[in-house]
This record gives sequence, C-alpha cells and structure tokens, in this order.
Amino acid sequence: MILDQFKLDGRVALVTGAAAGLGQSIAIALAEAGADVACHGNTRSPEATCDAVAKTGRTALAVTGDLAQAETPRPLIDSVIGKFGRLDILVNNAGTIRRAPAVDYSEEDWAAVIEVNLSAVFRLSQLAGRKMIEQGRGKIINIASLLSFQGGITVPAYAASKGGVAQLTKALANEWAGKGINVNAIAPGYMRTSNTKALQEDATRNRQILERIPAGRWGEPSDLAGAAVFLASPASDYVNGEILVVDGGWMGR
Repeated sequence: MILDQFKLDGRVALVTGAAAGLGQSIAIALAEAGADVACHGNTRSPEATCDAVAKTGRTALAVTGDLAQAETPRPLIDSVIGKFGRLDILVNNAGTIRRAPAVDYSEEDWAAVIEVNLSAVFRLSQLAGRKMIEQGRGKIINIASLLSFQGGITVPAYAASKGGVAQLTKALANEWAGKGINVNAIAPGYMRTSNTKALQEDATRNRQILERIPAGRWGEPSDLAGAAVFLASPASDYVNGEILVVDGGWMGR
C-alpha cells in the first residue's frame, strides 16, 4: 500500500533547532510517522518538543549545543548514536538571522550567520553521512529558504548562507545518492515564526508580503510536516538533490 511508504517505523531522527517553530513541528511529525527523535535546542530547551514526541509513543532524546561553535556537531551525533545505536534521518533546521544594511553589516554578524546556517550544516551532514554510508541508507533534509533563490533586503549573510545550503544539498546528493543516502532540502516561504516576527509586526511589509502570496496567508510550521515526512520516508527514495519549495505560491508569482 502506498501509505506504507511514508511510515518511519524503526527509524531514528535528529532535528536541530527543534525547541520551537519549524523544527518542533518537523520533529513531532516524524514521531507521528513512527520515528524516534533526538530534539536539539540551543538557547531554548527542547523538552516541550520531547514531551510531544513521547506522547506519540515514540522515544525522545533532548540534546543541546551551540552550533555557532565548530566543536558542537560531533557530540550531538555521538549522543544520538550512543542512545539509539543508529541515525537514519538528519534534519538541519537550526538557523539564525541578523538584519542590517550591507554597508553596515558587521564581520561578527556575518561570521555568526554563516557558521550556524551553513558551516554547521556541512559538519553535521558530514558526520551523519559517514554513519549513514556505513548503514547503507539514510536521509538528510536541509532547511533552505526562498533566499536560496532570491537576494532579500538587509540580510546579506542569511541570503548567502541559504544559497550555500541549496548548493551543498546538491553537492552531497551527487556524492552520496549511489550509496543509499538521499540529500534534499525544503525551502519554506514566509512562515509565522520568531525569525519573521519583525516582518509580521511591520504593517507595510506584512501587507506587501501577503499581497505577493497566492495562498493569501503566512505559512504555519505545520505546513512543512508533510514535506518533511515525505523526504524522510521510503516514498522519496528516488528524490536526490531537490529543493522542495513550500511557499503558498510565492515563487510562482
């Protein structure tokens, strides 16, 4: 039956930035599909997400660490392997954004955004990829952005990092598809999260954004759940290097 291809029974997932927002919604969706989930948090505890995962009947593991630090990815992966003995799904969701005109953008802000949004994604993918190649299968899902395709305004580091995520997704897919590893990305549109709070509260920008979205509304974190489960499941076994846009029609406008 086709719906069986979307089941994640027996799989183990790690979702970064899972304390709230998109990551929390994805972690819960993977658990609902049958996966045990390690939920990562940085400045916020992922305990609430872990509680929601546990309510689905799956096992949850809370892991913490600052992905702005180059040494953080290894203990995160080691904790998951130590607990579950395997890692089948990695969702690189954690991210940060800092806004300023390009002429005023600081080296500190540039470095911080690139480190979390791009360098940590590579480090985690590399570590997970080694384990998945050893296992003979695995799924890596990166969270890209509309700014993987567009330049945005006053977010040069964010746009550069998300453009990099899209290209890294394709590069890793090229190397690992033949080894049973699927590497894909989801590019969310304008989602109702803390990262977009400033835009939501700006009456002019909020109106401009909604006028551009054919669906006529901001996306909700739950709007990514189906895409994440699809890319994590056997249903997507022949999908490699794809950037799946979930944006209410923004890019088609």
